[in-house]
Amino acid sequence: MNLKNTKAAYIAGQISKPQYIDTMYQLHQHLFEYADFLADTDIAKIEITDGDVIMTSRTTGVKIRCDQKDKRLAPLEILNFNFYEKTDSDMIFKLVTSLTNQKEEEVSFFDIGANVGWYTINLAKSFEKVKFFAFEPIPMTFEKLKANVDLNLVNVNIHNFGFSNEEKELNFYYYPEGSGNASAANLSELDNVQIVPCFVKKLDDFTVEKSLSVDFIKCDVEGAELFVYQGGIQSLKRNKPIIFTEMLRKWSKKFNYHPNAIIDLLFGIGYRCFTAKEDKLVEFFRMDENTMETNFFFLDSVNHTAVIESLTLKV
Repeated sequence: MNLKNTKAAYIAGQISKPQYIDTMYQLHQHLFEYADFLADTDIAKIEITDGDVIMTSRTTGVKIRCDQKDKRLAPLEILNFNFYEKTDSDMIFKLVTSLTNQKEEEVSFFDIGANVGWYTINLAKSFEKVKFFAFEPIPMTFEKLKANVDLNLVNVNIHNFGFSNEEKELNFYYYPEGSGNASAANLSELDNVQIVPCFVKKLDDFTVEKSLSVDFIKCDVEGAELFVYQGGIQSLKRNKPIIFTEMLRKWSKKFNYHPNAIIDLLFGIGYRCFTAKEDKLVEFFRMDENTMETNFFFLDSVNHTAVIESLTLKV
């Protein structure tokens, strides 16, 4: 029995008052179980209000509204595994710090495939002088991104479109249980997947139209990453941003390419590929069937020489 059903049974006279109190007591014990459970995680607080569950990061104080249906939301991942992609997150913070130390002018960060804003909002809380742009094409997810940005009172420019190698409307495949896996390919192949028309643009067109440079790109678009870089190749050549990207063989296969195509494309304009290990970068060259890593950093061999030398693990 859940809370509402138990209360309804009591009101209907189906269980006695002592039975009702004992049953509700057992259900309420979960509150105290969570209070004890949080201590080992990066979630410091869970707020339960009318119709809302909000979780707060212990490290940054970021608050995220939780969708009851979304089982892979960052705060839930933290409850399950204590932290959310900690090694990669720590490296991103370190690299953004290096950019802010090197550049006199404002640093710009593009979060392409922002989902509900976990990365962007955490960074925006810590780097007030960095200009953040977050892009999320799925309308339902975009509304959650907006709500979380407002909740945390951070300065983030949010846009309800994605990026690809041409401007067009695309059908995205979305399912509430895993909003982070929404993609222009049907990755889940679930029966309840929703087809949602969304707009995508070229990164090159956007940066020219808005007269923007880009210093850091985080790109997680569930298999379509190659097309983002193809549509932004001039921006990459011109600005040489640090890139943090997901590359999965099983996702890129849905789009008929291998992740090594991304490595080749970026290598051709001067980039080197790395993975994060503890607090260091490890150079990475080719992906094969034995590759376990899914997140990668690309740094320009000339523009980011000092960072590469200071952070690369010596083997």
